[in-house]
Amino acid sequence: MSDRLRVLATRAAALLSTTVLIAAGTATLTAATAQASQGNGGTAAASCTATQVVANGGFESGTTPWTSSSGVVTSGGGQSAHGGTFFAWLNGYGSAHTDSLAQSVTLPAGCTSASLSFWLHVDTAETSKTTAYDKLTAKIGTTTLATYSNLDAAAGYVKKTFDVSAYAGQTVSISFSGVEDSGLQTSFVLDDVALDVSGGGTTPPPTDATRTPAPTGYTVNLTSDASGANWSGHQSIGFTNPSATPLTEVYLRLWDNYHGSCPTTPITVSNLTGGTAAALTVGCTALKVTLPAPLAQGASGSVGFDLSIAVPSGADRFGRDGSFNFIGNALPVLAVRDAAGWHLDPYTNNGESFYTLASDYTVTLDHPSSLLVPATGTSVDTPGSSGRTVTTATAKNVREFAWAAGPFTKVSGTSPGGVAVNVYSVSGISSSSAQSMLTTAKSAVDSHAARFGAYPYGELDAVIDNNFWFGGMEYPGFVLDLVSTTALTHEIGHQWWYGIVGDDEYNSPWLDEAFTDYATDLALGSSGTNCWSSVSWASSAEKITNSMAYWDANSSRYSTVIYGYGKCALHDLRRTIGDTAMTTLLHDYAAAHWYGVSTTAEFKAAAQAATTVDLTSFWTQHRIEG
Repeated sequence: MSDRLRVLATRAAALLSTTVLIAAGTATLTAATAQASQGNGGTAAASCTATQVVANGGFESGTTPWTSSSGVVTSGGGQSAHGGTFFAWLNGYGSAHTDSLAQSVTLPAGCTSASLSFWLHVDTAETSKTTAYDKLTAKIGTTTLATYSNLDAAAGYVKKTFDVSAYAGQTVSISFSGVEDSGLQTSFVLDDVALDVSGGGTTPPPTDATRTPAPTGYTVNLTSDASGANWSGHQSIGFTNPSATPLTEVYLRLWDNYHGSCPTTPITVSNLTGGTAAALTVGCTALKVTLPAPLAQGASGSVGFDLSIAVPSGADRFGRDGSFNFIGNALPVLAVRDAAGWHLDPYTNNGESFYTLASDYTVTLDHPSSLLVPATGTSVDTPGSSGRTVTTATAKNVREFAWAAGPFTKVSGTSPGGVAVNVYSVSGISSSSAQSMLTTAKSAVDSHAARFGAYPYGELDAVIDNNFWFGGMEYPGFVLDLVSTTALTHEIGHQWWYGIVGDDEYNSPWLDEAFTDYATDLALGSSGTNCWSSVSWASSAEKITNSMAYWDANSSRYSTVIYGYGKCALHDLRRTIGDTAMTTLLHDYAAAHWYGVSTTAEFKAAAQAATTVDLTSFWTQHRIEG
């Protein structure tokens, strides 16, 4: 073990100076890939030459093309290389310090398999066997692959390997960030970083655009602890393959693992049947399941597994605010494969990544009777064992399932159109605010139904907490929100735009957010007069139809463009084709895509068919591509 301060000057002399810093952890699409992915969420199949894309992964050429903190790339000082002479040494100072190391790499679009590996040696003076004082985080793009700490200290190097096939066709940053506290030193020593790409490992994209697998039903049985924050039980998923291309695997998306520290995750799948599970990928949010035999067109399959859920602290869409638990995106769902291949996009906290096909859910939730459990679908409560209640929620043709658990205060009513509406409030929400939100919800659900088609999900639950940092969040028949008329009207609008009319939320976020904000304006009597006149683009690359990969890299512009410019473009379209034509267009478009999936290309075609006005220049002016 060495004193890092004593060797810093020696190490620094061995370095090549670095003057350009790359923001670690930011994923961006190349221009060609971004253009190819608009409206389809991926890149088309192309030829692939197996290769290794990290430059100078052994650091034998100094820092080039790495960007790093001063003193990270070195050849001595008491540590040694895994191979060659040079290596990367993060932290090891024994004082509060942060080090970084990053390189931007491009994964060829035609290569369907990608594996990131590196050799890691952790050396520490910390004596605790339970507390992680010093940490190293490894990322690709915005996705955390793993976090290591002083608890991982061991003699010699250990090889770490991750499946990063989901980043095919993207230019991303491979980054390492080491954070050391003010106490004893921990050294994180890296060498021989490699990213190998090839054409194998996953099924090539099919030649037809059929979305598969088509889920036939989710069946879930879970039991909670006394707090409603921890759930365990079993889930099964049935599915068919409507595609002419055989289905050799399926992917489960465990979205809420984003909220944990991979590989220690809040969503755990175990004892899987119906296929062979691989290691978790895409920041532990994707689980590949290889089927026992290829599933031909029209054939059926199923997977089952034990499931445990641990809700983390924090008023989030998956989180806990005191004694109130919010459990969105916690149930594993089937990923979608289409002509672009498997959609295995990373989680985004800036918006949504979720792209699923409609299915039926039967979810049984066994919980303490002291907790109310609002949920997607229609719920029936029956007595359980002593002091417990069993809530059985059934929902048809929904894209996902969410629930909450806590000592909520509940008020209920029925909209003039006949929809049962429930408002669940956390402590601190006044009864007058709860009643106001009930009035808003009843008005909003009827207003949207009159424009886009009758609300099909029976009851509607709104869970209100003013501590939600994100404002509001939509799930089928279930929304999270602040005390806000505008926000609640918006989230209820999502029952149609995302819920009934689905879309690929990661690659085409405007199709749900802009349409819902437009619907919100209509419901609240706003005509959007002159709103397009205030549009000012930040760059030539900025477009209403950009994906979340773009908006995560340009997050300050996401709301302005997707919500603001997006709804203003729809107001402008209404003025261009006329009120009657626009009203008919959206009503008929919703009907044509009821429980289906919308794309930008399909909406543009429907809009053009609704008018004699040539809309070519309209799409160009409003930067709506696809």
